[in-house]
This record gives sequence, structure tokens and C-alpha cells, in this order.
Amino acid sequence: MAALLTASDLRVDVEGVPAIDGLTLTTTGEHVLVLGAGRALFDAAAGLRAVSRGELRIDGASPQAAVRERLAACAPLDPPLPPRWTLLQYVTWSARLAGHARGEAGRLAADALDRVQLASSASSRLRSAGLSMRRATVLAAAIATGSGAILADDLLAGLPEDVARPLARVASRALADRKAILFAARLPLESPMALFADEAVVVDGSQVAAQGPPGELAAAEHTMALRVAGDVGAFSRAVEAAGGRVFTAQGAPAPIHVRVELGPLAARQLLQIATEVDAVVVELRPIGRAFA
Repeated sequence: MAALLTASDLRVDVEGVPAIDGLTLTTTGEHVLVLGAGRALFDAAAGLRAVSRGELRIDGASPQAAVRERLAACAPLDPPLPPRWTLLQYVTWSARLAGHARGEAGRLAADALDRVQLASSASSRLRSAGLSMRRATVLAAAIATGSGAILADDLLAGLPEDVARPLARVASRALADRKAILFAARLPLESPMALFADEAVVVDGSQVAAQGPPGELAAAEHTMALRVAGDVGAFSRAVEAAGGRVFTAQGAPAPIHVRVELGPLAARQLLQIATEVDAVVVELRPIGRAFA
């Protein structure tokens, strides 16, 4: 069975500048969180932005083929919505675009709105919908395509906790019977969406900083993601000599992305070690912060 998301030496440009350059990853779960990757990876995975180099696959197919063959559909963050349309009209339109006949599209749309608990609001116009309702409608539109996997972009971004948590609960239940890739800058571990996921991938720049079950990654208080310039080899050897474990991205441009399991070390000691070996720590952050 194909992995839900794979990337190999992936480069994605935004306005002629690499937003991702050299990303390689393979997921193993069916409900995957991708944290910290930025909008460019979602856009490329959803077929909304071209891949400049390398390979990107969704359930074994290119993003464009995945959408065309209804292997995947996307729920982008806050796209323009036609204000005069009702929720049902918009979601039905999405099903029709996916190739479903009128009657089947109507059935799929009604079911999708019921899944996101908006059946009672189906006749409401989009211009009167609040932000949470609009995002749930966009998710319903993706579900109504009948695709096997749903890609959702930062569904909870900017929402207060009392709004984000119910939406996360609704989304998790709505997606329970199909594959999903949920992209976000960060996500609280206690969010229903984090509890729903069976795998998380933390992306730092164009490197995978950590990958595994969300609970394990969130508990990784003693694992740090760094970007290091200067003599990275000497830095790695010195950290390991002091009891830490170092994982370095191979072939990446400077500054190099480095993951350090601290062991007996304190985070501040990494800065001291860098100074001693003619290296510079450009950035340092705990892996678990992606779940803050």
C-alpha cells in the first residue's frame, strides 16, 4: 500500500524563490499531522502549486492525478467563497466539480454537511456565516467530492480556544472513516485533531525535524531542533562526546539543520559547545514546541 504522503528531494518555489528545497519524507499513518511546514507544502500537495524539482506523491499519485482520480481533495485555508450562495449550493458545486451527477452530488453534499454538523444551516448564505462555519463548509466541500483522503490547511488558525476546540472535534469525527493529512503551523497536543492523528511530522525548513506518534513527539522535552553554521562536524562530535546524540541533515546547504537528543546536557550548553568549536547556533527550539 502506498504511503499517504511522500516527498523526495522536493523543491517548491514561491515567486521564484525556494520555499522548500530538498525535503524528503515518507509517512506511515492514515491520519497524519504535518506541523511547521508552511503554506507551500500544502499548496504543492493539493496540486495548487507546481513542484520545481524532485517528487511529491499523495497516496502513490502525483497531486494533480490524486485530485483527478478522487484519491484526494483539499480544504484550503479561507478561500474566497461566493457570498450569495448557500452552504448547500457551495458544497454541491464541489461535488459536481469532482465529476458526480446532479443527484449524487446533492446526496454527497447533504451527507458532508451533516458530518460537519451544518445540516441545519444548509440553506444559510455564506455571507452570513462566521469564520468557523465557513471553514467547516470548506471541509465539507472537500468531503463531498467522495475522495479517499482529505488535505486540510491550518483549519484552526487564528481561532480562539472556545471556537477551535469544537471545530477540531467536528473535523476529527467527520474524517474518521477516511485518510487525512492535516497541515498546521502548530497544534496543542490536547486538541481533538492531535488526538485523532496516528502520526505527526515536524518540518523545520526543508528538513524533517521529528516524526512519530504525536504524544511521543510532544513529550520530547529533551530533543532540540537547531540550525548550525560554521564547523558543524566539530559541533556534532563535541555534543556526542558530552553525552548527547546528534542527527544531521546530509547534503543540505548551510546553515545545517541538526536534531539533538540532549541526554545529560542542558540546552544552554549547546551554545557553549558551539562557541568552543567555531560553530554558530543560528536557531534552537524544542521539538515539542510544535504542540504548544
